[in-house]
Amino acid sequence: MNKPLTAMAAPSARAAIAAACTALSAAVLSAVPLLAAPAQAAAAEFRLPEFDTVTLPNGLTVYLMERHDVPLISVRAVVKAGAVNDGAQPGLANLTGDALLLGTAAHNKASIDQAFDYRGARLAGGAGTEASTVQANFAKADTAALLPLFAEIVQQPNFDDAELAKLRARKVNGIKQAKEAPRNVVQTYYRAMLFGDRPYGSPASGTISSMAALKQGDVQGYYQRYYRPDNAAIIVVGDFQKTAMRQQIESLFGAWKASGPAPAAQDNGKVQATKARVLLVNKPDAIETTFLIGGAGIARNDPDYVQLQVVNTVLGGRFTSWLNDELRVNSGLTYGANSQFATLAQTGTFAISSFTALPKTEAALALAHKTYQRLWDKGIDAATLASAKAYVKGQFPPRYETGEQLASLLGDMYANRVDRAQIDNFTRDVDSLTPEKAKALVDQHFPRKQLQTVLIGKAEAIRDIAKTYGEVSEIEISADGFR
Repeated sequence: MNKPLTAMAAPSARAAIAAACTALSAAVLSAVPLLAAPAQAAAAEFRLPEFDTVTLPNGLTVYLMERHDVPLISVRAVVKAGAVNDGAQPGLANLTGDALLLGTAAHNKASIDQAFDYRGARLAGGAGTEASTVQANFAKADTAALLPLFAEIVQQPNFDDAELAKLRARKVNGIKQAKEAPRNVVQTYYRAMLFGDRPYGSPASGTISSMAALKQGDVQGYYQRYYRPDNAAIIVVGDFQKTAMRQQIESLFGAWKASGPAPAAQDNGKVQATKARVLLVNKPDAIETTFLIGGAGIARNDPDYVQLQVVNTVLGGRFTSWLNDELRVNSGLTYGANSQFATLAQTGTFAISSFTALPKTEAALALAHKTYQRLWDKGIDAATLASAKAYVKGQFPPRYETGEQLASLLGDMYANRVDRAQIDNFTRDVDSLTPEKAKALVDQHFPRKQLQTVLIGKAEAIRDIAKTYGEVSEIEISADGFR
């Protein structure tokens, strides 16, 4: 039986939210050290706020960070399981992550939605490549009502079959629709190309056939294997007293038990780039060509992570980057071009990405390669590097202003084994980057040979162009899957 949830008085809830918004506005002007002005000074003073880390007897990791600037609470559960654990059922982590919000043993989906919506709170969930998350944000005054419900969602999902069927159908349709816009799926093709049949190559969304085949029992089995206290963390950031909050978390999650052995560590794969290759994805009605060029990257906890963000800012990490200047501003070949290190827990990828009108494909690809080669031919001079360093330092602190952002950061650190030293030493690492060090980082981390390329477009028109960049494999975009 689904129990009704007793609602709080709406005026008090609205008043709490209004007070939080007012306080937040004041905090933006005055908070130190996270939000001190100007931006560069704030970056110089940035340190990750103090937080407590506790491990409960059942193996659950708990992070508690007090933030009293606004009367809000951000809580999230992070489970170390994602698409890499799908095995022969791509999309299973994705479906399970979303299905947690479909109801519990005591409360159906409608009553849960009403409980959060009525109070102006937010609830979300989902799964990525290596981690699954349930998160909620609510007013401090609503903690007593919503934190127990959050705990219930994490520990007692019922995976209602009727609701699960509707969710599965929406996801199948979403996969079909995504392929209509190549920029939505080009990264999925790229990952599948680079990692092949290893876990990192598994599409997080699943395929049309694999998603359609998933059943309630599959979801229940995945939950039992991976959603367990010794494979998860609970993170709470906001306006609370740590001693009292720890007691609440212990009361709500202390009885959560794991069954069977903990999930074994696994090798999720390395980038396969022993020769230059091109994956040509044929979209016969395409009037544009979408492309990625690159290869192996770095793991999220790599010691060079921060300094590589600076170097990549010059190449393709901001609007005034080399790639965007050349492909958009100077040549008009595209509306945008960028580059990125996409990090994972064990490794990562690097890619230049853009798109261009079909007749301009050859010119755009050639210019992208020429611009990329500047990293080695000319390097990064001191003035350009100084500009990128100032930009990165100005961008960093605003990413971690709110409780929700800080909770997300702690979750990222937990899932990817990132030490707080990487955050606290951010400014030091940026400031210590020299042109000579930047050159060494380029030589070490930016793929130069055996580049891997994904092209999505009209194969008939660009097939010969593709051959100039490596061994070509073709696939129809209408084909199920991404390999």
